[in-house]
Amino acid sequence: MRKPLILFPLVFLFLFVFASAQTPPTPVDSLQAVDTPDDAGGQVDLTWKPSPDEGRAVSPVIGYQILAAPAADSTFVPIGTASAGATSVTAKDRLENGRPYYFKIRAYAMDSSYAESEVAGPVVPKGSWWNTKPAYLRIVIWMVFVVGFILYNIRKAGKKELYIRPIAGIDAIDEGIGRATEMGRPILFICGLGDAAQAATLAAFSVLGRVAQKTAQYQTRLIVPCYEPIVFTICQDIVKGAYLNAGRPEAYNEKDVFFVVYDQFPYVAAVNGIMLREKPATNFYLGQFYAESLMLAETGFEAGSIQIAGTDQLIQMSFFIVACDFTLIGEELFAASAYLSKEPEQVGSIKGQDWGKVIFAGLSILGVVSVLLDENLRVHFFGFFRKLMLNE
Repeated sequence: MRKPLILFPLVFLFLFVFASAQTPPTPVDSLQAVDTPDDAGGQVDLTWKPSPDEGRAVSPVIGYQILAAPAADSTFVPIGTASAGATSVTAKDRLENGRPYYFKIRAYAMDSSYAESEVAGPVVPKGSWWNTKPAYLRIVIWMVFVVGFILYNIRKAGKKELYIRPIAGIDAIDEGIGRATEMGRPILFICGLGDAAQAATLAAFSVLGRVAQKTAQYQTRLIVPCYEPIVFTICQDIVKGAYLNAGRPEAYNEKDVFFVVYDQFPYVAAVNGIMLREKPATNFYLGQFYAESLMLAETGFEAGSIQIAGTDQLIQMSFFIVACDFTLIGEELFAASAYLSKEPEQVGSIKGQDWGKVIFAGLSILGVVSVLLDENLRVHFFGFFRKLMLNE
C-alpha cells in the first residue's frame, strides 16, 4: 500500500520537468533594424532586448538566429547568428544595396525549441558617400593640407627654380654616361622584374628616357634587356622617342631593346651573359628586384662596370648598397625623375610632399610632448594636438 504513495511524487516531478522542457522560450523584445551608417552598403544594424529566459534553470536560451526576408509575408531565411547575451549584431550576408529587407530574431533554447520575435523593417541597405567618423575626417583634413602644399609648390616652381638637395646616385647618371662614351663601351639598363603598373617600374621608365636621350646625343650604345613583355613594349617606345627628341632617329637600333624571357633565373643568366660578353661601362638597375639583385650586381662588378641601382624593395636595397657604386635609397628613386627633368609639376609635387612630412613630424613631436606634460597644460595648450594625434 505504501509503494503507490512513494511513486506518486516521482511521477509528478518527471511530468513537471518534461512539461517545462517543452515550453518554448520567451522571444526577444524591441527589435530594431537600421541601415549601417558610414559603410559601403550591404549591411544592417540590428538591436534588441535579450530573452528573459537566458538564465532560466530548465532549458535556457543558448543563442539567436538572424532571419531576413524581402517581404514581411514571405519566407524568412537565416543570414547569421548571435550568442546568448548579445543585444546587437550587424547583418551583412546576402544583403544587396537598394532592396528592402525585413528581419526577425529566433531565440533557441537548449532543448531545440525556439520563439521568433516580431518583424522589424523594411530597411534598405545603401552605401554612404562620406564616412563621418572622426578618424576618417582627420585623414581628409590632412589630405587637403598636403594637396594644398603640392599645388602651391607646383605654381611656385613654374615661376622660379626650386632647390632640391643633390643626390649622389642621380648625379652619377651623367657621369656614367660620359664614362661609357669615353671608353667606347655600351650602357646596360635593366628595368627590374616588376610589371608596368608598379611604382618602381614607372620611376625606372622616367630615368630610362633621360639616359636614352643622352646616349642619342653622345652616340653611345644603349642595351635594354626586358623581363616582362609589356615593359618591353614601353621601353621600346621610350627609347625610340628619346632618340627622336634628340634629333637622331636614325641612330636608334631596335635590336638593342629586346625581350629576353618571362622567367626569373633564366632572365638573370641571359643578362649576366650579356655583361660578360659586351663589357658595359655602366649598368643601371632601377625598378623592382628580388633574389636576383646580388647576382646581377656581382656579375657587373666582375665585368668592371660602374653600377647605379635603385629599388623600393628594402631587403634587395641592402645588396645593392654593398655591391654597387651608387644606390638610390628609398624615395630617391621616385624623386629621380623630378631631379633630372626639372619639370615644375614634378618638382612641385616633391616639395609639397616634403612639406607634408615636415608638418607630420612636427605634429608627432607635439603629440609626444603633450602626453609628457602636466594634465592641465595638456588640456589647455595641447588639447587639439592630442585629439589629432591620439585619436581621442
